[in-house]
Amino acid sequence: MELLTDRFGRVHDYIRISVTDRCNLRCVYCMPEEGLKFLPHEEVLQKDEIIDFMKIMVQFGIKKVRITGGEPLLRTDIVEIIRGISAIPEIEDIAVTTNAMYLAKKAEALKEAGLTRINVSLDSLHEDRFREITRGGRLQKVIDGLKKAEEVGLFPIKLNVVLIKGQNDDEILDFLDFTKDKEINIRFIEYMPIGHAGNSWKEKYLSLETIFEKCKEQGLEYEPIDTVTGNGPSENYRLKGAKGSFGLIHPVSSHFCDNCNRLRLTADGYIKACLYWDEELNIRPFIQNDPEELIRLVKQSIDNKPENHEMALKLQDENTSHKPTWRRMSQIGG
Repeated sequence: MELLTDRFGRVHDYIRISVTDRCNLRCVYCMPEEGLKFLPHEEVLQKDEIIDFMKIMVQFGIKKVRITGGEPLLRTDIVEIIRGISAIPEIEDIAVTTNAMYLAKKAEALKEAGLTRINVSLDSLHEDRFREITRGGRLQKVIDGLKKAEEVGLFPIKLNVVLIKGQNDDEILDFLDFTKDKEINIRFIEYMPIGHAGNSWKEKYLSLETIFEKCKEQGLEYEPIDTVTGNGPSENYRLKGAKGSFGLIHPVSSHFCDNCNRLRLTADGYIKACLYWDEELNIRPFIQNDPEELIRLVKQSIDNKPENHEMALKLQDENTSHKPTWRRMSQIGG
């Protein structure tokens, strides 16, 4: 089997597929307050296109898939998409990243369709603050969704917490406490400059070294672990005596590009080899008509993939070697 390998020897066996750019929330780090103009439905990849795309990609070593958005559970055919991908023999792992507003309703059907596990975005454990960060989200729906996911056996459950300076950084210890009695992985994520033309994002940025500082202040002992299931760049730790764990994803202060194995497919059918850079190639016309040209474009994208994304240079007001993406996070899929 020919594997998708870039100039730096990184083998790509994992893809994140955005199935929609639409979302029922407006999280402060993901969308502007006024929202975004969503794609017309006809411009979004259809179920059969997504499944046919994966049937091609597994022939080149792709075996792990994450379904993202926007909010993927807004798709009325999301269960059929999961079922179609899980039926491909070479697929080893299918995950979904969701805001969990619809998770309680759909968790059982998703599990039965072949979903392996979930990541849930949860940036505050306080109802009013959660509503503020998400611009309208209901915390209880997330809690209900997590309970249902646990009930149907979607393990491991990971919670994605974007650390926002002055907004939720005082909840670090609360999230760490959350891991003591629950088999859950809390993943702290640095605020990223995705889709931000200016420097306003820096006002919200906080290095994840803050997590260790909080542990030290409280006398909390922790140790590194490597037993958390998943395909992402998280560095994982466990508090002494805790059932769960916590992870750090720090793309800005300490980029994770050296072992990047990820490709991304946007909801409108563009392949992206790097989350941050502007380069993307339209492969939709070839999914069902010309698989050879599709793979040629995928390989071209990988060949053009930079050694690292250089987000740290933006933090330091230095010039980057490539043009950053115009898309907001919800338009890429994370």
